[in-house]
Amino acid sequence: MNTTEQKIRDQIANNPILLYMKGTPESPECGFSGSTVAALKKTGYPFNYVNVLASPFIRERLPSVSNWPTFPQLFVSGELVGGCDIVLEMVEDGSLQPMLSQASSAEA
Repeated sequence: MNTTEQKIRDQIANNPILLYMKGTPESPECGFSGSTVAALKKTGYPFNYVNVLASPFIRERLPSVSNWPTFPQLFVSGELVGGCDIVLEMVEDGSLQPMLSQASSAEA
């Protein structure tokens, strides 16, 4: 396994709520990342992020690790939840909050 793939797997394993995004939560660099950050902030649960624009190797490798072609990508408890549309839908229907709660309490 190459080192970039291992780094991605370590990041996913070590961060209960992890968003791979373009830019940062304070300064998203694409509309989809911005919408996803806004939805996550609305839940009130803390999350970690990786700016794929600052990490070209991760940006290049992550889609083959996650089997998801686009960014952002949200991982909760080591599992890919999905991208912007899925996250927005799940926040809206309330199905994401229990996952985030469980992931947050597992970390504590």
